Amino acid sequence: MDLELSDSQARVRDTVRRFAAERLDAAGVETDRTHRFPAEVVRELAELGIMGIFVPEAYGGAGMDHVSYALAIEELSVQCAATGVIVSAHSSLAMWPILGLGTEQQKRRFLPAMAAGNHIGCFALTEPQAGSDAAGQKTRAVRDGDSYVINGTKNFITNGPQASVAVLFAMTDPAASHRGISAFIVDTTTPGWQVVHNEDKMGIHGAHSAQLSFSDMRVPADCLLTEEGQGFKVAMKTLDGGRIGIAAQAVGIGRAALEESLKYATDRRAFGAPIASFQAIQWKLADMAVEVDAARMLTLQAAALKDAGKVHTKESAMAKLFAAETAMKAATEAVQIHGGYGYTKEFKVERFFRDAKITEIYEGTSEIQRLVIAGQVIGER
Repeated sequence: MDLELSDSQARVRDTVRRFAAERLDAAGVETDRTHRFPAEVVRELAELGIMGIFVPEAYGGAGMDHVSYALAIEELSVQCAATGVIVSAHSSLAMWPILGLGTEQQKRRFLPAMAAGNHIGCFALTEPQAGSDAAGQKTRAVRDGDSYVINGTKNFITNGPQASVAVLFAMTDPAASHRGISAFIVDTTTPGWQVVHNEDKMGIHGAHSAQLSFSDMRVPADCLLTEEGQGFKVAMKTLDGGRIGIAAQAVGIGRAALEESLKYATDRRAFGAPIASFQAIQWKLADMAVEVDAARMLTLQAAALKDAGKVHTKESAMAKLFAAETAMKAATEAVQIHGGYGYTKEFKVERFFRDAKITEIYEGTSEIQRLVIAGQVIGER
């Protein structure tokens, strides 16, 4: 087994690390404070090829692999987890299903502008009564001639306010339960598309999450993604890859918590010595280092399996589960190491704590990941 990064993968990691250190260190703080979508950062990332990192050059992308993609999301998320998930949702959830499951016409119509960062993408699955129960869709799509007329509501849609393209799920046959869900690629300038409001969230403030509504929104039939009734499969395949992005985001948050804690513990003195010399602090730092590295390895394993075209449902769920819980634990310990200062906005670890929590919730809660993993493990017997 080769655990070394290729030269191209290492270059991607180093390039994004430099960019994040130069552009996102201060911008991450400002984005968190103002809740402003970092549009200028997204434009610069597009110029670097990151907004279309795994999209083939034939469709305007950088033609890199998913390992490179995971490394890029980690590096962005060390400095700004909101920027990390903006890129992740755009890439894994909006571009990949078009790339992996769309027709040649759909790929050529949508991917070049998305890979160039001119069009931001979103993934519209979750509804007020259909979160973990993704099959409980109420949004309805009715065939009318050469179009589908869509009515309904979606909740918590990352990039929703900025999106030009959405991969949207709706019931075409409500009597068929999850087999009645279909997926559509939607141009958000279509009449009937409405951003109802942005959620006021605990963290990742720069990544806007919106409630969307659709009122008699007419979508051309050639924007159906795969076939009628295949939407649930589209969603599950997409989330397998999407969880790699969230795992990478969580690794970045956990690493940031560790790095800030190391810096603080070395500088902060108590009882005549740096607190890094105390065993209680050393054990916290040691556990954080072990778990962040383990989370990264799980994440890169899942990404490598995806690149190899192999089934990675279990591995992606494992990576997402472990990395998310690692991020939350590392951020909690970082606040503890910082003491009272960790509870103030003067230090970054307070932001890491708020940003980490969502990684245990979106794209499948930790509880859902355990169900996925258990189902896969039992099925392997």
